[in-house]
Amino acid sequence: MNSDIFKTLAEPVKGFFKDRGSRFNALAFPVDAEDEVKNIMAKIKKEYYDATHHCYAYRIGHEKEIWRVNDDGEPSGSAGRPIYGQIQSKELTDILIVVIRYFGGVKLGVSGLINAYRNAAADAIANGEIISKTVNVLFIINFEYTVMNHVMKIVKDENILQLEHQLDLHCKMKLSIRKRDADRILVMFRKIEGIKVEIC
Repeated sequence: MNSDIFKTLAEPVKGFFKDRGSRFNALAFPVDAEDEVKNIMAKIKKEYYDATHHCYAYRIGHEKEIWRVNDDGEPSGSAGRPIYGQIQSKELTDILIVVIRYFGGVKLGVSGLINAYRNAAADAIANGEIISKTVNVLFIINFEYTVMNHVMKIVKDENILQLEHQLDLHCKMKLSIRKRDADRILVMFRKIEGIKVEIC
């Protein structure tokens, strides 16, 4: 697989597992920053305030460098790790999976908990659509209207995604460009007279 491609979820999804009265509701979200994880967790803890545990795992970054697991009071390694194991097994990133447990009155033991959290997370992933995304670089380009045709030819020929544009006498565009193509396209833009390119 190309190093600038990664797999994640297309949209939030739910999963479920039940064992001896305990209910395990899994919620999976595509995320791209730890602040986003904090916001989602705050909302979940408020919405599911009556749950026994809110265990989770996440992984962020196309190089899968940011990750965390949390057992939220369950025996160490019995909740967050099994959830994270499902993220790893599907080679996903930019994903948060939260499993909300409602205790059913019967203790499941560590092996029972591992099985329950793993199955709840797996069910959520199975219910979702896994998509491939490219690692992109953001360009902000400033140019005079007189060279608009030259700029737009590159944008069109290279099928570049425009995130924002301000077209006036002085024009500004924010473009999302696949990482593997960024250097080559940067050279093309810099050949246009008077253009200024800022890489975010």
